[in-house]
Amino acid sequence: MERTAKINRVTKETSVDLSLNLDCPSKTAIETNIPLLTHFISALALHGRIGMTLSATGDVDVDAHHLVEDVGITLGMALNQALGDNRGIARFGQRLLPMDDALVLCALDISGRGQCYWWGAFPTHAIGTIGAEVWPEFFHGLARSAGVTLHMRHLAGTNAHHVYEASFKGLGQALKEAVRKTGDELPSTKGML
Repeated sequence: MERTAKINRVTKETSVDLSLNLDCPSKTAIETNIPLLTHFISALALHGRIGMTLSATGDVDVDAHHLVEDVGITLGMALNQALGDNRGIARFGQRLLPMDDALVLCALDISGRGQCYWWGAFPTHAIGTIGAEVWPEFFHGLARSAGVTLHMRHLAGTNAHHVYEASFKGLGQALKEAVRKTGDELPSTKGML
């Protein structure tokens, strides 16, 4: 059974159309009206070995926040849909990811309890015209809508581009580990996630 999802999320501020395939990473096409977001999501998909088509636009003339957060929410919804009842998944994933001066830890549990814990001295300066405060909103939105416990920890680095790109790549790597098929049982002693 293919683990796929298709989500179309339209608000007064954004339009996000996303298709996801956890088992066929070869088809990926990412397009947003924030080039840096396109770059980061492309890195997440590549390093997570996730097939993804994404077309997303938002009111970026107001602020990048709406689109960045809504893409995170939509990706989380798609992950939740594609995983279904979570039977047979590894459930846990983690990655310590270096990128030049940056070192970021991403650890996650597909637990059904969506929460993001954001720790450390992540850079607070903008990358180009995009303020640093928008990037945690992507991870918070994804964690809540996917039902994933997500820990993001900044361990080193001052170059904001490197730190946030490492965060997206680390999330991709951790997701790749957590969603891999290991059998057909539910990975919980409680009998549910």
